[in-house]
Amino acid sequence: MNWEKIYNDAKLWVKEAGERIRSSFQQTLTIRTKSNPNDLVTDIDQEIEQFFINKIREVYPGHKIIGEEGYGDQLEQLEGIVWLIDPIDGTMNFVHQQRNFAISLGIYENGIGKIGIIYDIVHDEMYHTLRGTGAYLNNHPLPLLPERTVNESIIALNAIWVMENHRINHQLLIPLARDARGTRSYGSAALELVYVATGRVDAYISMRLSPWDYAAGALLIEELGGVVTNLRGKKLDFLSKDSLLAAKPGLHQVILKDYLNNGNW
Repeated sequence: MNWEKIYNDAKLWVKEAGERIRSSFQQTLTIRTKSNPNDLVTDIDQEIEQFFINKIREVYPGHKIIGEEGYGDQLEQLEGIVWLIDPIDGTMNFVHQQRNFAISLGIYENGIGKIGIIYDIVHDEMYHTLRGTGAYLNNHPLPLLPERTVNESIIALNAIWVMENHRINHQLLIPLARDARGTRSYGSAALELVYVATGRVDAYISMRLSPWDYAAGALLIEELGGVVTNLRGKKLDFLSKDSLLAAKPGLHQVILKDYLNNGNW
């Protein structure tokens, strides 16, 4: 398998997709809702996913695809080579701000991450890795992640998880928010994972994400020595929705043990 070619093709297509999205900024978007009034999808999300699918089907017809907008394959296992695509991660930001969104693309072989690409289109910043070769911001190598204590850390965390909600006892995360140096929320899982990979934040916590949200970001963080699991400390499931804890080495274990009670909740 020529992974270098797949890697180069994927980066080229992500760049081309980014150009298409940039050129859409002056258009009037067709906006619809999905699971709830705040779960938005635009015609651009759908167009970009179909762009990727057409490219992959043409060049790699034996590969499988999981895409957020549902134009790919319906898979029950991750056998073979699978592309996991979020054409615009952070659609609400895309609609309201025209910034703070990204393309996220992960490529897995038999459940093992091989290629991760996240493209911050507005800033023209492509974060990418081919497993075992390091991680990069454009052409610049990213350094390995250092250890960090909670009181030195900035935690990416949506405020909803420290308010009463139906997914987790919000009291669990209040001490973490209090003990950390600060908290942030950017509205794009892909970018929040990239910010862990680059050290802009030290950990990212979410209660419910889909595989295309974290397939690329998890690989980038792990390539740089960070740790990514669900909130119970288990390996992520790339076929269904899951919670997520991504953090620098050492910090991940402390959050899991001291704040999430080793996932016993």
